[in-house]
Amino acid sequence: MVVNKKDGKIICLNFDNGKKHDFKLFIESRIAIEKKTAIYGDSGYQGICKLHNNSLTPQKASKKHKLTKEEKRNNREISRKRILIENVIGKIKIFRILAERYRNRRKRYNLRFNLIAGIYNFERM
Repeated sequence: MVVNKKDGKIICLNFDNGKKHDFKLFIESRIAIEKKTAIYGDSGYQGICKLHNNSLTPQKASKKHKLTKEEKRNNREISRKRILIENVIGKIKIFRILAERYRNRRKRYNLRFNLIAGIYNFERM
């Protein structure tokens, strides 16, 4: 899901059959993003900096490598910038299409999700 930071509207959606990692879906979608556009991804998008230089993702901690105070501060700043997309996802979950297992025809999932995104964008006007 690509969301405009200024007005909070959903710009682009991408889907695939079955379970697929978000970052792999992003790579396969080949969404054209300008180089000056900033991308704020969650920790699942580690490695996006190789594809798009103007992108930020929080750093992950491991058992052997704990995060420093500076890294935690940077992660907090990134999460402050990402709060808009998290709020959009929360609003979409109200419609229960993301929150629960989709049990209808798979062929119509894209159509229904796009309609829900349109309703959400209409509400934002």
